[in-house]
Amino acid sequence: MTFIEDLKLVFKAHADSNSADAMSKYMKGRFQFFGLKTELRRKWFKEVIVMHKVEVETNFREIALELYKKPEREFHYCAIEILMTHLKGNFKTDDFNLIEHLLTTNSWWDSVDTISKYLVGGFLKQYPEKTEEVVQRFSSSKNMWLNRAAILFQLGYKKDTDEMLLFRECERHKYSKEFFIQKAIGWALREYAKTDPNAVKAFVATANLKPLSTREALKNL
Repeated sequence: MTFIEDLKLVFKAHADSNSADAMSKYMKGRFQFFGLKTELRRKWFKEVIVMHKVEVETNFREIALELYKKPEREFHYCAIEILMTHLKGNFKTDDFNLIEHLLTTNSWWDSVDTISKYLVGGFLKQYPEKTEEVVQRFSSSKNMWLNRAAILFQLGYKKDTDEMLLFRECERHKYSKEFFIQKAIGWALREYAKTDPNAVKAFVATANLKPLSTREALKNL
């Protein structure tokens, strides 16, 4: 794929080893980096996309999967952003498998949170009848990142949030010892509090959440 080849050439040409080391350390050494700051990465990414517009529009799912196989984290960010652009309002039902693959591959909070909000959330906005099936699958999984996605996917829903489902998922995982689950519960509740603060206060008052979840949920109230 010439798009990926050209993207790699541009990223390598602008790589910054000092920034790469710092970024890798910030991510606990889980990923390699070119060391590209987000603003500049997106600038060069968009320039290469313009050069290969037809290829990307025609093969965006395949390109995203190929980018996700690369070791450098910047490629993963590009893959997610390609899908955010081209899948919005244009999901197919079997894109669920693609989304689940991304959530469980190269998993860390930076990718999972974006995928949860924009891809899982977008998919279920388009196919609301699949919400219970997807949430149950993710929530009952032994994979922590799928659990986190089940809690966070409604982040952008605001007044369309299914309050009962949100509170149910928080209850379901409230005893988790995982930092990323406790944090997700608090974050999801804090965001929903912008829409219905009284409902969140009432839920937190009786839910017996972990201290971290409670602090995060009530941070702005």
